[in-house]
Amino acid sequence: SHVIPLLTTVGRCGSGEASVFLSTTTNGIDAKGRLSVPADFRHVVRGEAFEGIYVWPSFDGDYLEGGGQALMDRYLAMIESMDPYDDARIAMERSIFGAAKPLGLDSTGRITLPKAFADHAGLNGKATFVGLGSRFEIWNPEAYEEKATAARAYARENKRALKLPPVTVRP
Repeated sequence: SHVIPLLTTVGRCGSGEASVFLSTTTNGIDAKGRLSVPADFRHVVRGEAFEGIYVWPSFDGDYLEGGGQALMDRYLAMIESMDPYDDARIAMERSIFGAAKPLGLDSTGRITLPKAFADHAGLNGKATFVGLGSRFEIWNPEAYEEKATAARAYARENKRALKLPPVTVRP
């Protein structure tokens, strides 16, 4: 498997430090649908109410989205702030909470990926985990390479959109 290990902690306002999902890792999927979750990703969810990962088919493309309990709690808070009868709220509830599966980790750090999820993402023998801070994606490796190339080009064209806060100089 191809691994680029990287994990860091970043401060979260008022709550100390939180680990984030970082790096890109491609792992094999065995005949039973078992897939090793990167060790750095497992570290992120360690100590949460559910020490596994939540995964669901993306409504934005042929890949899977996921995260830990902290992400699900954030999504719940965001969605519950919407009007209870808002069509967008109902669509988000169905597409995220209705589609998500909590996937527990076995003693070796593997999950069993539902076949419907593997089919949605076109996963056949390998899967690429892509860390995105508070969440991650799982891609078909070839499809991800195409997406990553396009994303780098887009980021380059829009690099000025990423702004740093002004530096405060203390006397």
